[in-house]
Amino acid sequence: MTDTPLDLGPQARIVARLAEGVTDEQLADGTPCPDYAVHHLLGHLIGLAVAFRDAGCKDLGVTTDTRPDAAVPDIGPGWREDLPKALDELAEVWRDPAAWTGMTRAGGVDLPGEVAGAVVIDELVTHGWDLARATGQDYTPDPAALRATHDFLAAAAEEADRGDIFGPVVPVPSDAPLLDRTVGLSGRDPHWTRPV
Repeated sequence: MTDTPLDLGPQARIVARLAEGVTDEQLADGTPCPDYAVHHLLGHLIGLAVAFRDAGCKDLGVTTDTRPDAAVPDIGPGWREDLPKALDELAEVWRDPAAWTGMTRAGGVDLPGEVAGAVVIDELVTHGWDLARATGQDYTPDPAALRATHDFLAAAAEEADRGDIFGPVVPVPSDAPLLDRTVGLSGRDPHWTRPV
């Protein structure tokens, strides 16, 4: 990360716009995340926005202690209002430089604030791509968030133990667009398309 914290607002707004474009008929469709339908992905986005909001505030508890694989996420009837609200709150919390300092917790893992910030940027960029692909929407992530995500994933790809967060890197040509290279580093096939 840079000395100046990255503003999550632009990428959070992009994800909110993508969610707004999801039709009720698409909620059961598959996504690039093998175990998630669109409604699960939306539920995951709400949960991660709340968890990382609280991680940024250092308000540790149930939201920051729950592992993301503890249960398959889902949406409630108010998801269309809940998601943009949670994304706005997330972005606001991470505008405070204090969010990027000290130790915090997310997904039941203790980590430095700076790392938590990198993780949430990755989540917003990568799952924005997932949501756009699953619902047939155009996707242009915030350039600063995309660059930060690529750098984060490239560093993770060099680690011997990537843990269970990322799938195996999908090889992508070095001259491919930055988004495709980033998606490949996340363990996704940048050519994934919706099943017909």
